[in-house]
Amino acid sequence: MRLIDPILASMRTTVALFVLLASLAFMPPQALSQQAPEPVEAAVMRLLEHETVGLPGEVEISVGQLDPANRLPPCAALEPFLPPGARAWGRVNVGVRCDSPVIWTVYLSAQVSIHGEYLVVARPIRPGQAIGPDDVRSVRGDITAQPASTLTDLSQAVGQHARFAVAAGNTLRADMLRTPIAVQQGQNVKVVTSGAGFSVSNEGRAMNRAGDGEQVRVRLSNGQVVTGIARSGGIVEVGF
Repeated sequence: MRLIDPILASMRTTVALFVLLASLAFMPPQALSQQAPEPVEAAVMRLLEHETVGLPGEVEISVGQLDPANRLPPCAALEPFLPPGARAWGRVNVGVRCDSPVIWTVYLSAQVSIHGEYLVVARPIRPGQAIGPDDVRSVRGDITAQPASTLTDLSQAVGQHARFAVAAGNTLRADMLRTPIAVQQGQNVKVVTSGAGFSVSNEGRAMNRAGDGEQVRVRLSNGQVVTGIARSGGIVEVGF
């Protein structure tokens, strides 16, 4: 009996090993491996580089890592995407979708920084004040870290009027300014209609106040109401 026990133990071990090898042989390949992080991270980088082409300034992108111990099956074709409403600006989460051979989606965090020039207030600005070249100055920094609608060029500010008081040192935003009033409500205006090779002018009365370049409705002398673009000097341009 003592001679048989070792033989039985050896046989049992061999059978168990055979069953294990057989089960591994029939397991799908994706169950034996996982998604490598590098292709996923590279897909996110490519998407963000594409989305930031043409942006002013120096673009710097950093992408977070996919967990090396992830349980995602390897993907044959990775598809990166930005969630609805997201853009390649500042801190953003980027999705990567796999459709084959197994469907899954994962999100990686990323940071997009744009280093360039933007405007700050050089000296206190009063409400209604017309902005001059000496009232603002350019500084260099990460534009994505600034408030929304931050202005980046002097031409966007000079000649505009402050909506309210702004202290020196503040970042200058578009919502702080308004265009000069070109047409007042009730003002008599000259309506100019232009086309290919012709120009016709008419008289009317503005139905709303508008800044230069803004839309204004005008009631003509015959009672017809038209919509055009207000220009300084009481002129309204109407396309034909």
